[in-house]
Amino acid sequence: MKDLLNRLLFNLLTFSLSRARDNQGYKELFYKLKKIVPSLKDQYSSFTIEGRYLETKVYTQHAFQISLLIDTLKDLESNQMPRVLVDIGDSSGTHILYLKELVGNLDAISVNLEKEAIERIRKRGIKAIRCRAEDINNLPEFSNLKVDIFSSLEMLEHLENPIGFLKDMAKKAECEKFVITVPLVLNKSRIGLHQIRNWGSNQAFNPETTHLFELCPDDWDLLFKFTGWKITKRVKYTQYPKKSLFTFFKYIWRRLDFDGFYGVILEKDDTYSRKYEQK
Repeated sequence: MKDLLNRLLFNLLTFSLSRARDNQGYKELFYKLKKIVPSLKDQYSSFTIEGRYLETKVYTQHAFQISLLIDTLKDLESNQMPRVLVDIGDSSGTHILYLKELVGNLDAISVNLEKEAIERIRKRGIKAIRCRAEDINNLPEFSNLKVDIFSSLEMLEHLENPIGFLKDMAKKAECEKFVITVPLVLNKSRIGLHQIRNWGSNQAFNPETTHLFELCPDDWDLLFKFTGWKITKRVKYTQYPKKSLFTFFKYIWRRLDFDGFYGVILEKDDTYSRKYEQK
């Protein structure tokens, strides 16, 4: 009976994801991404993406992210070619493979802390640098590199000090745009650390699977402004259809996962950060 109920639940969630994908305009890109990268089994070190539910969930999430990056590339004012993109927290190079196929003329670099992730990315023929996200501006590789776009896709919520990271990027990173996506928590901001909350403290867990800060969009927006950024575009993707009879799925997603994902395109703007004086 338990197995039957689980299958029913995941079938319902897959249905919700499919309707959300179609309802929010990601269907065409979803299938393009599946054609470019037919399998996501090597996406992460800690778990494997397989089965209809997880594949639908992650490919649709990727479609949301890639759509935001394509829009950003189109909006760039620079005539520099090829475009230079640095993906901070990239776990496998998948996003870069998508973009090289869809956009072309792209010089991309991946940054990740984990040795296994770096090895996966390099096997795909993509430049990869192993370091902490917080240390990226201290690397000689970036000292004279003009970057069009920095991206951080589902990475910011894993950092112990996202404010320090965002401030450092605003002050030191040479870039036109910064694209960030994070989990969408619509009810209220919260501390993640679900492993401690749900398991207690006896099981090991790692940065790849550990969320520290799960903030609502309004609170993320305040942090972006405070740390030296201006929001030029914001997009909310929900894992349930918007304005539909099936919107009630949001209550299931909030119980089991997230409403969806929140993405922003940022440009440097110290309007607020320079007004904050530390004594």
